[in-house]
Amino acid sequence: MEYTIIAVPDMNDSVSRIVLNGIVYQIRFTYNDTESRWYFSLSDAQGAPIVRMVKIVPGFPLNLFMGHDNMPYGVFGCMSNQDVVGREDFNNGTAKFVFIPAE
Repeated sequence: MEYTIIAVPDMNDSVSRIVLNGIVYQIRFTYNDTESRWYFSLSDAQGAPIVRMVKIVPGFPLNLFMGHDNMPYGVFGCMSNQDVVGREDFNNGTAKFVFIPAE
Protein backbone atom coordinates (compact mmCIF):
# COMPACT_ATOMS: atom_id res chain seq x y z
CA MET A 1 0.00 0.00 0.00
CA GLU A 2 1.42 3.36 -1.02
CA TYR A 3 0.87 6.36 1.18
CA THR A 4 2.21 9.86 1.77
CA ILE A 5 3.38 10.83 5.24
CA ILE A 6 2.24 14.36 6.07
CA ALA A 7 4.49 16.07 8.60
CA VAL A 8 2.74 17.42 11.68
CA PRO A 9 4.70 20.48 12.88
CA ASP A 10 5.83 20.68 16.51
CA MET A 11 3.24 23.37 17.26
CA ASN A 12 -0.15 23.35 18.96
CA ASP A 13 -1.68 25.03 15.90
CA SER A 14 -0.22 25.14 12.40
CA VAL A 15 -1.23 25.57 8.76
CA SER A 16 0.80 24.05 5.92
CA ARG A 17 0.44 23.73 2.16
CA ILE A 18 0.35 20.21 0.73
CA VAL A 19 -0.11 18.76 -2.74
CA LEU A 20 -2.33 15.70 -3.01
CA ASN A 21 -3.28 14.14 -6.33
CA GLY A 22 -1.67 17.15 -8.04
CA ILE A 23 -3.91 19.68 -6.25
CA VAL A 24 -2.76 22.21 -3.63
CA TYR A 25 -4.51 22.22 -0.26
CA GLN A 26 -3.98 23.83 3.13
CA ILE A 27 -3.91 21.48 6.09
CA ARG A 28 -4.24 22.63 9.67
CA PHE A 29 -3.22 20.61 12.70
CA THR A 30 -4.53 21.64 16.11
CA TYR A 31 -3.68 20.12 19.48
CA ASN A 32 -6.37 20.57 22.13
CA ASP A 33 -4.68 20.55 25.55
CA THR A 34 -7.99 20.21 27.42
CA GLU A 35 -8.93 17.00 25.60
CA SER A 36 -5.34 15.85 24.96
CA ARG A 37 -6.31 15.26 21.31
CA TRP A 38 -5.10 16.21 17.84
CA TYR A 39 -7.47 17.50 15.14
CA PHE A 40 -6.98 18.31 11.47
CA SER A 41 -8.79 20.60 9.06
CA LEU A 42 -8.48 20.81 5.28
CA SER A 43 -9.03 23.81 3.02
CA ASP A 44 -8.53 24.50 -0.66
CA ALA A 45 -5.54 26.56 -1.84
CA GLN A 46 -7.41 29.83 -1.20
CA GLY A 47 -8.38 28.84 2.35
CA ALA A 48 -12.02 27.88 1.76
CA PRO A 49 -12.85 25.11 4.26
CA ILE A 50 -13.45 21.56 3.06
CA VAL A 51 -13.56 19.84 6.47
CA ARG A 52 -12.93 21.29 9.93
CA MET A 53 -11.66 19.91 13.22
CA VAL A 54 -11.67 16.18 12.49
CA LYS A 55 -10.46 14.23 15.53
CA ILE A 56 -7.34 12.22 14.71
CA VAL A 57 -8.01 8.63 15.78
CA PRO A 58 -5.37 5.97 15.02
CA GLY A 59 -6.32 3.09 12.73
CA PHE A 60 -9.51 4.67 11.35
CA PRO A 61 -10.12 6.31 7.93
CA LEU A 62 -10.64 9.89 9.08
CA ASN A 63 -12.61 11.10 6.06
CA LEU A 64 -14.65 7.93 5.50
CA PHE A 65 -18.03 9.64 5.97
CA MET A 66 -17.16 12.94 4.29
CA GLY A 67 -18.50 12.97 0.75
CA HIS A 68 -17.32 16.38 -0.41
CA ASP A 69 -16.68 16.93 -4.13
CA ASN A 70 -13.51 18.93 -3.45
CA MET A 71 -12.04 16.37 -1.02
CA PRO A 72 -8.83 14.70 -2.25
CA TYR A 73 -9.48 11.28 -3.79
CA GLY A 74 -8.14 9.03 -1.03
CA VAL A 75 -8.13 8.49 2.71
CA PHE A 76 -6.50 10.39 5.58
CA GLY A 77 -5.38 8.32 8.52
CA CYS A 78 -3.12 8.03 11.52
CA MET A 79 -0.78 5.08 11.87
CA SER A 80 0.05 4.24 15.49
CA ASN A 81 -0.06 1.33 17.91
CA GLN A 82 -1.67 3.59 20.53
CA ASP A 83 -5.37 4.25 21.12
CA VAL A 84 -4.83 8.01 21.53
CA VAL A 85 -2.17 10.19 19.93
CA GLY A 86 -0.52 12.51 22.45
CA ARG A 87 1.14 15.89 21.96
CA GLU A 88 4.64 14.49 21.26
CA ASP A 89 3.73 11.32 19.37
CA PHE A 90 4.11 12.76 15.86
CA ASN A 91 7.48 14.24 16.86
CA ASN A 92 8.91 11.10 18.44
CA GLY A 93 7.73 8.82 15.62
CA THR A 94 5.17 6.75 17.51
CA ALA A 95 2.44 8.17 15.22
CA LYS A 96 2.32 9.14 11.54
CA PHE A 97 -0.35 11.18 9.76
CA VAL A 98 -0.83 9.76 6.27
CA PHE A 99 -2.78 10.18 3.04
CA ILE A 100 -3.54 7.00 1.10
CA PRO A 101 -4.54 7.83 -2.46
CA ALA A 102 -7.37 5.81 -4.01
CA GLU A 103 -6.27 3.59 -6.88
